[in-house]
Amino acid sequence: MKLLTERIKSNFPKIGETSEKKPEDVKVIVKYFCPWNNWTWYATEFDGKNEFFGYVKGFCDELGYFLLSELLSIRGPGGLTIERDLYFGEEHTLKEVMSK
Repeated sequence: MKLLTERIKSNFPKIGETSEKKPEDVKVIVKYFCPWNNWTWYATEFDGKNEFFGYVKGFCDELGYFLLSELLSIRGPGGLTIERDLYFGEEHTLKEVMSK
């Protein structure tokens, strides 16, 4: 599965473009998840090449930067990889995912 298609890429605001907005006004463009543990990445901005900004749920939940290249390099049991949630939809906000 491709983690980032051209269509998805075109939907992203650039890094920093939503920094002045309230969480309820920031759209989550894509959700990535780790199928063998509870790590989840909610991307809200993208630099067009490799760097995302968004909300990461892992050891501790935080807003921050993460890299497409890192997501692509992660390998789990039996060769599992990070996946894109195909059923996440386009109507989610940063506020919504931060309250889960």
